[in-house]
Amino acid sequence: MATLLLRIAAPLQSWGISSKFEIRETMKEPTKSGIIGMIAAAFGRSRTESEEDLIQLKFGVRVDKEGEIIKDFQMVHGEKNSYVTQRYYLSDAIFLVGLECNDMQVLYKIEYALKHPKFPLFLGRRSCPPTFPLVLGIENKDLLNALEEYESLAPEWHKKKHDICRIIYDDGQKEDKASRIQDVPLSFSPLHRQYGYRLASEKQILLSYEEHDPMQELR
Repeated sequence: MATLLLRIAAPLQSWGISSKFEIRETMKEPTKSGIIGMIAAAFGRSRTESEEDLIQLKFGVRVDKEGEIIKDFQMVHGEKNSYVTQRYYLSDAIFLVGLECNDMQVLYKIEYALKHPKFPLFLGRRSCPPTFPLVLGIENKDLLNALEEYESLAPEWHKKKHDICRIIYDDGQKEDKASRIQDVPLSFSPLHRQYGYRLASEKQILLSYEEHDPMQELR
């Protein structure tokens, strides 16, 4: 059992699962379909190829820095008329994403692809490229232990002595408590996009470290 860890951070991100027509919303954390889409782009896959191998990965997100949802208005010009679209983004957020697999070779291949992508990578939308480092490495731990034990990715100025972080993770064992999220990419085809459901649970953990002292450098 091993987990590939990714740092998901950028000035803007957008992770929609129910966006339609003129309103494009975003979730407060990365989606499984969005991360799988990014990995598929790294491999150079077309939108019509199957992602069955990537769907099987166990997925989790730790929220190290909550982002702020902002709204942008964009004008779309058609052949006969123009109209305004509303697009939502997640600003200034930082996440630790984990992908668990029993086969270490699968994680090695994903790690290599993300470091040498065939297509440009973006965080939900083409206008949202990631900041680096993106790939943090592979831990010989299960998903939850890897997410709970990895050091905080938040900037020093943002850290407190004790930070409470949310973890959202695939959890098919607790159907009575888990939430059903329509976030499994069965098809990325632009002619027939199709998403299935996954069960996800949320928990809170406490990250402890020395509190940042902004006056330390002056002493």
